[in-house]
Amino acid sequence: MMPQSLLPRRQFLRGLGVAVALPAMRSLQPRVVARAMESGAAAPTRLAFLYVPNGIHMPDWKPAREGSDFDLPATLQPLAPFQQDILVLSGLTHDKARANGDGAGDHARSAATFLTGAQAVKTNGNDIRAGVSVDQIAAQLIGQSTQFPSLELGCEPGKLAGSCDSGYSCAYSNTLAWKSPTQPIPKETNPAVVFDRLVGSGPAVDQRQSRHRRHALQQSVLDFVADDARRIERRLGTEDRRKLQEYAEGIRDVERRLNGFAEEDHAAGQMTRPDGPPQDFGARIRLMADLMVLAFSTDATRVCTLMIANEGSNHAYREIDITEGHHAISHHQNRPEQLEKIAKINRFHVEQLAYLLGRMSTIDDGGRSLLDNTALAYGSGIGDGNRHNHDDLPVLVAGRGGGLLSPGRHVAYPRETPLMNLFLSTLNGLGASLDRVGDSTGPLPDLGA
Repeated sequence: MMPQSLLPRRQFLRGLGVAVALPAMRSLQPRVVARAMESGAAAPTRLAFLYVPNGIHMPDWKPAREGSDFDLPATLQPLAPFQQDILVLSGLTHDKARANGDGAGDHARSAATFLTGAQAVKTNGNDIRAGVSVDQIAAQLIGQSTQFPSLELGCEPGKLAGSCDSGYSCAYSNTLAWKSPTQPIPKETNPAVVFDRLVGSGPAVDQRQSRHRRHALQQSVLDFVADDARRIERRLGTEDRRKLQEYAEGIRDVERRLNGFAEEDHAAGQMTRPDGPPQDFGARIRLMADLMVLAFSTDATRVCTLMIANEGSNHAYREIDITEGHHAISHHQNRPEQLEKIAKINRFHVEQLAYLLGRMSTIDDGGRSLLDNTALAYGSGIGDGNRHNHDDLPVLVAGRGGGLLSPGRHVAYPRETPLMNLFLSTLNGLGASLDRVGDSTGPLPDLGA
């Protein structure tokens, strides 16, 4: 990793209430940084954590063979174009998601433990307690020089108070990020709000005026920074001009989709500005994925969590012709028709992951792809949703983490190996000097080259 002083300085296109951050471009950097970018050494490492609820049908997830000569099972087949970019990790366990004397509540414990490795205190009151999550430790380590030390996203709204699972607070089921053992960080589920956060600048009144004017005139944020863009473009080389054009097209695509949802709401007699995420769940996930990519590619943040759905979610996936709730189906009792449905949901989730990896793989990030510079963990805190087990969890890591990871393999670890060992290795690979995080017992071997 480059010393902080050599990292590319962020450039902005500015207008009234708007500051559009640019991706790193060689033409705009001092010579020493430009040379480093040419060697692929200038871009920082990003961390992403994606969570899916209710476990996964493991026979369709776990590869039969270890090492690099493995076939992708049915659930993972959408990742075929990225097989050399993923590590499938078997045998990892979250002991603190087990009851350990606390009775029912596996769903709440699974989400609360996933990034903390801590046993959640069983309560539905204000005395919640888990642990500091890995993403927040990483935010202190690599996120302090960015606009947002971390970004917490989700695709399903959820409250942080009240009881959601067998006497456990909803805070445990509905968030991944914990700033302190008693302070969960709420996730943002409205993509329009996330977009406005990423491009907003200046006093709040200017930001509101900018939004209202853009919506009234159906203008893009890029229209507000056009003069600045023309000034910057004159300084760019051919490759950076192409990069700027691709970046602008990406922003316009996100805006078009946001406006498309707004038009659907408007046709139904609602406000022009969308009040929430799109109804189509796949479109919702992909839009949040694009916002994560936008935030990473402009270095607005280097740490992001994304809850595909809340733990215990009973969302009905009508997009793939499933009208029953996910949680209800996950209690399949080995009935073939229910197993077929749960496998279909699992694969749908992986298809959205494949979309995200595809987007990241096409973005130049200082001489390497954004995917190469990212370590993305994807998984669940439950193994089989019917058994509510927390051993041999479905976990994979995508990307190369800027050189920390050697993907393209299935690595099987001994049963009861703590999942937190993976995160301990990741944090120490980024420069931390931690002996322990959560219930880790030591670094996880065989991740790097």
